[in-house]
Amino acid sequence: MGSVWDRFWAKVATAETATGCWEWQGGKTDRGYGELNVGGCAGTMVYAHRLSYRWWKGPIPSWLQIDHLCRNRACENPTHMEAVTRLENIRRGGVGSNNRRKTHCPQGHPYAGINLITRRGRRFCRACNRQSKAA
Repeated sequence: MGSVWDRFWAKVATAETATGCWEWQGGKTDRGYGELNVGGCAGTMVYAHRLSYRWWKGPIPSWLQIDHLCRNRACENPTHMEAVTRLENIRRGGVGSNNRRKTHCPQGHPYAGINLITRRGRRFCRACNRQSKAA
């Protein structure tokens, strides 16, 4: 088994692409992040993008996460990465933005006026709430 460096490069495709991403060709997590075994048989699995970032840019402070600026989780190009807080990473990823754009509940009632209930930053439909309590 070669060095971690050699095994990393054996699993990265750096061919010129329009995006400039270095695509991970090895095993991936169910969320699409590249993984590499760095500990032999009983192996310690690490995210390939974090390994790449550390090699080219240095240590990652424990309170920061690596954000893929290209939005490609399988990208290992360190120029496409930035260390950011968890909150910033979530904000950039647009988590929740799809729900914020919704103007009506799944049953078609408006998220507005007297029909709108808000609790801890979440929106609920008063009509659906009444129906579920009656059932």
